[in-house]
Amino acid sequence: MSNTAQAMGHLPSGTGVCSTVPDIFYIPELIFGALVWCLVASTYVFPPNPLGWVMFVSVFCFVITFIWFFVFLCGGHRNSAGWATADFAYHGLAAFFYLSSSVTLAFITLTGPDFLGLKSYRMDISAVVFSFVNTLLYFIHTIFSANRWKTF
Repeated sequence: MSNTAQAMGHLPSGTGVCSTVPDIFYIPELIFGALVWCLVASTYVFPPNPLGWVMFVSVFCFVITFIWFFVFLCGGHRNSAGWATADFAYHGLAAFFYLSSSVTLAFITLTGPDFLGLKSYRMDISAVVFSFVNTLLYFIHTIFSANRWKTF
Protein backbone atom coordinates (compact mmCIF):
# COMPACT_ATOMS: atom_id res chain seq x y z
CA MET A 1 0.00 0.00 0.00
CA SER A 2 1.43 3.39 -0.91
CA ASN A 3 1.97 6.15 1.60
CA THR A 4 -0.72 8.31 -0.01
CA ALA A 5 -3.33 5.57 0.16
CA GLN A 6 -2.34 4.77 3.71
CA ALA A 7 -2.57 8.42 4.77
CA MET A 8 -5.97 8.96 3.20
CA GLY A 9 -8.33 6.57 4.93
CA HIS A 10 -6.17 4.62 7.33
CA LEU A 11 -4.40 5.64 10.49
CA PRO A 12 -0.78 4.53 10.41
CA SER A 13 0.94 2.65 13.18
CA GLY A 14 4.51 1.72 13.90
CA THR A 15 7.10 3.29 11.64
CA GLY A 16 4.34 4.39 9.25
CA VAL A 17 3.83 7.32 11.59
CA CYS A 18 7.22 8.66 10.52
CA SER A 19 6.53 8.39 6.78
CA THR A 20 2.92 9.43 6.15
CA VAL A 21 1.25 12.81 5.87
CA PRO A 22 0.00 14.32 8.25
CA ASP A 23 1.75 12.19 10.86
CA ILE A 24 5.21 13.16 9.66
CA PHE A 25 4.59 16.53 11.36
CA TYR A 26 4.73 15.00 14.88
CA ILE A 27 8.51 15.19 15.15
CA PRO A 28 8.85 18.85 14.04
CA GLU A 29 5.93 19.81 16.30
CA LEU A 30 7.74 18.23 19.24
CA ILE A 31 11.07 19.85 18.37
CA PHE A 32 9.71 23.37 17.87
CA GLY A 33 7.41 23.02 20.89
CA ALA A 34 10.38 22.09 23.06
CA LEU A 35 12.33 25.06 21.70
CA VAL A 36 9.51 27.47 22.56
CA TRP A 37 9.19 25.92 25.99
CA CYS A 38 12.92 26.18 26.72
CA LEU A 39 13.34 29.70 25.36
CA VAL A 40 10.38 31.14 27.24
CA ALA A 41 11.40 29.33 30.43
CA SER A 42 14.95 30.69 30.25
CA THR A 43 14.05 34.36 29.91
CA TYR A 44 12.91 36.89 32.47
CA VAL A 45 9.18 36.48 32.97
CA PHE A 46 7.57 39.91 32.76
CA PRO A 47 4.60 40.20 32.80
CA PRO A 48 4.06 36.75 34.30
CA ASN A 49 0.41 36.15 33.41
CA PRO A 50 0.58 36.28 29.58
CA LEU A 51 3.83 34.34 29.53
CA GLY A 52 2.18 31.81 31.83
CA TRP A 53 -0.34 31.19 29.04
CA VAL A 54 2.52 30.71 26.56
CA MET A 55 4.21 28.23 28.90
CA PHE A 56 0.94 26.37 29.48
CA VAL A 57 0.32 26.05 25.73
CA SER A 58 3.85 24.93 24.92
CA VAL A 59 4.01 22.37 27.73
CA PHE A 60 0.43 21.12 27.21
CA CYS A 61 0.84 20.70 23.46
CA PHE A 62 4.27 19.08 23.86
CA VAL A 63 2.99 16.50 26.35
CA ILE A 64 -0.25 15.71 24.50
CA THR A 65 1.51 15.54 21.12
CA PHE A 66 4.10 13.18 22.59
CA ILE A 67 1.36 10.95 24.04
CA TRP A 68 -0.59 11.11 20.76
CA PHE A 69 2.55 10.22 18.78
CA PHE A 70 3.31 7.33 21.14
CA VAL A 71 -0.26 5.94 20.83
CA PHE A 72 -0.01 6.04 17.05
CA LEU A 73 3.51 4.59 17.12
CA CYS A 74 2.38 1.63 19.26
CA GLY A 75 -0.81 1.07 17.25
CA GLY A 76 -3.15 1.76 20.16
CA HIS A 77 -5.68 3.55 17.95
CA ARG A 78 -7.00 0.39 16.23
CA ASN A 79 -7.66 2.33 12.98
CA SER A 80 -11.10 3.63 13.97
CA ALA A 81 -12.96 6.71 12.75
CA GLY A 82 -13.14 8.01 16.33
CA TRP A 83 -9.36 8.34 16.44
CA ALA A 84 -9.33 10.17 13.11
CA THR A 85 -11.91 12.62 14.50
CA ALA A 86 -9.97 13.06 17.72
CA ASP A 87 -6.75 13.63 15.75
CA PHE A 88 -8.41 16.37 13.71
CA ALA A 89 -10.00 17.97 16.79
CA TYR A 90 -6.81 17.94 18.87
CA HIS A 91 -4.62 19.44 16.16
CA GLY A 92 -7.21 22.12 15.43
CA LEU A 93 -7.32 23.03 19.11
CA ALA A 94 -3.51 22.99 19.33
CA ALA A 95 -3.25 25.28 16.28
CA PHE A 96 -5.71 27.71 17.87
CA PHE A 97 -3.88 27.60 21.22
CA TYR A 98 -0.50 28.13 19.57
CA LEU A 99 -1.82 31.03 17.49
CA SER A 100 -3.15 32.77 20.59
CA SER A 101 0.06 32.18 22.51
CA SER A 102 2.23 33.27 19.54
CA VAL A 103 0.40 36.56 19.22
CA THR A 104 0.63 37.08 22.98
CA LEU A 105 4.33 36.29 22.99
CA ALA A 106 4.98 38.64 20.06
CA PHE A 107 3.08 41.45 21.79
CA ILE A 108 4.92 40.95 25.07
CA THR A 109 8.26 40.84 23.24
CA LEU A 110 7.54 44.12 21.44
CA THR A 111 6.27 45.95 24.52
CA GLY A 112 8.55 44.34 27.11
CA PRO A 113 10.82 46.32 29.42
CA ASP A 114 14.04 47.74 27.96
CA PHE A 115 16.24 46.83 30.94
CA LEU A 116 16.41 43.13 30.04
CA GLY A 117 19.17 43.50 27.46
CA LEU A 118 19.87 42.34 23.95
CA LYS A 119 20.46 38.66 24.83
CA SER A 120 17.05 38.31 26.44
CA TYR A 121 15.42 40.18 23.54
CA ARG A 122 17.04 37.82 21.02
CA MET A 123 15.83 34.79 22.97
CA ASP A 124 12.32 36.24 23.03
CA ILE A 125 12.43 36.88 19.28
CA SER A 126 13.60 33.30 18.73
CA ALA A 127 10.73 32.01 20.87
CA VAL A 128 8.26 34.09 18.82
CA VAL A 129 9.61 32.72 15.53
CA PHE A 130 9.56 29.12 16.74
CA SER A 131 6.08 29.61 18.16
CA PHE A 132 4.73 30.84 14.83
CA VAL A 133 6.49 27.99 13.01
CA ASN A 134 4.82 25.53 15.39
CA THR A 135 1.47 27.25 14.79
CA LEU A 136 1.96 26.69 11.07
CA LEU A 137 2.93 23.03 11.62
CA TYR A 138 -0.16 22.37 13.75
CA PHE A 139 -2.35 24.17 11.20
CA ILE A 140 -0.98 22.09 8.30
CA HIS A 141 -1.40 18.94 10.40
CA THR A 142 -5.01 19.97 11.05
CA ILE A 143 -5.74 20.41 7.33
CA PHE A 144 -4.29 17.02 6.42
CA SER A 145 -6.05 15.38 9.40
CA ALA A 146 -9.34 16.87 8.18
CA ASN A 147 -8.74 15.39 4.74
CA ARG A 148 -8.02 11.99 6.29
CA TRP A 149 -11.08 12.29 8.54
CA LYS A 150 -13.31 13.04 5.53
CA THR A 151 -12.09 9.95 3.67
CA PHE A 152 -12.49 7.64 6.66
